[in-house]
Amino acid sequence: MAQEEETVTERIAQEELIRERMDEKGNKWRKVYFGGGEHFRNWLEQCRELGEVEVEEVDSTGFKCFEEGGEKLYRIWMKVGGESPTADLEGDEDKQK
Repeated sequence: MAQEEETVTERIAQEELIRERMDEKGNKWRKVYFGGGEHFRNWLEQCRELGEVEVEEVDSTGFKCFEEGGEKLYRIWMKVGGESPTADLEGDEDKQK
């Protein structure tokens, strides 16, 4: 049991180190979510409203509840740069003041 907890703790620590990446075209991506299930679907829907996203399936080894349930883990990446829809909303709020 203690070794199992160590594995999960190690995997979570490793995942926390993964924050950004560059694709083959030189575009920068920021990780905005790591997980699965219904939470993943909700996050994905919201992120798609905010900009360009990519989804990456992650090996669930070391996460017992995901392994036993056969559930998949994912990372959601959002493209960094460019205009975001929220930037337009913030500008509109300033104009109203």
